[in-house]
Amino acid sequence: MASIEPRCQPEPTLLLRGAALLILGASGLAAVSPAPPRQTASPQAYRESIPRTLASFEMVPVPGGTVTIGGQTSTVAPFYIARTEVTWDLYDVFALGLDEPQGPAGADAVARPSQPYGAPDYGWGHAGHPVISVTRDAAEAFCAWLSTKTGKLYRLPTEAEWQHAATLASGREATAVEDLQAIAWHQGNAESRTHPVASRKADRLGLFDLFGNAAEWVTTRDGDRVTRGGSFRDPQERIGPAARDVQTEDWNERDPQLPKSRWWLSDAPFVGFRIVRQG
Repeated sequence: MASIEPRCQPEPTLLLRGAALLILGASGLAAVSPAPPRQTASPQAYRESIPRTLASFEMVPVPGGTVTIGGQTSTVAPFYIARTEVTWDLYDVFALGLDEPQGPAGADAVARPSQPYGAPDYGWGHAGHPVISVTRDAAEAFCAWLSTKTGKLYRLPTEAEWQHAATLASGREATAVEDLQAIAWHQGNAESRTHPVASRKADRLGLFDLFGNAAEWVTTRDGDRVTRGGSFRDPQERIGPAARDVQTEDWNERDPQLPKSRWWLSDAPFVGFRIVRQG
C-alpha cells in the first residue's frame, strides 16, 4: 500500500494575519495610517505690560530669512519686533524710576540716566512721542532693565534683523514715493520735529515709523554706532530700507560733561530706538 504524505499545516501567525485581512476587506476598512504631526500655531503679536505701571507696548512676529549687508549674507532667525519705536511713556518709567515702590525700601540698584543737558524732547511733545536724544548705551541699559522687569529677553535689533524687517515692510523693493508719503515722517512733511508714533499708516509688516520719525539704533558686527531708517530731518529720498548713518562727534557737540554723557546726545534729537526679542 502506498504511503500517505502528511499535509503541511499553515503556521498560526499566518492564519491570524489572513483572518485579519479578510475582516478588514469585508468591512471595507482601510489600514490605519499614522496620525499626521500636530501643526504648530503661528507666532502671534502680543502686548507686554510693565508691572506696577500703566505702560505697555506691542510686539509683532517676523519670520526668519536671509539678508545681505556689505556683501555679507546672514541668516536671520525668527524674532519679534516692537510695533512702534520706544516712547517716552515707556522710557520715563526706566529713566525716572517710576517702577520703584515709594519709601526708603524703594531703591533697586538699577543704573538710571542722569539729568539731561537741556530738554531731551526739545519741547516737541512727550506722551506718545518716540524717545529721542538717547545714546546707544542708554538704549541697551533700557533693554536690560526691561528684560528684568518682564522676564523676557529684550534687546536692540542687530543690523541684519533690522534690514530683514525693513525688506519685508517695504515689499522686498525700494518703497515707492507714495508709500513713503503715507507711512513716514520726513523732511518734506514733518515740519522739523518728531510726531506721535503710529500717526502715519502702517507698513506691509504692520509696523509704524520704521522709516523716518526717529532714526533707530542697531547693533553691528564691527561695533560701529549705527542708526537705520532715517529720521524726520532727512529728505524723503534718503529714508527707507537703505538709510544708514554712523554716529559722529556732531551728535553730542554741546554736551559740557567730560567725559561726554553715556546717556544723552545733546545734538541728536533725531535718534531713537526700537526693541526686538528672539522668537
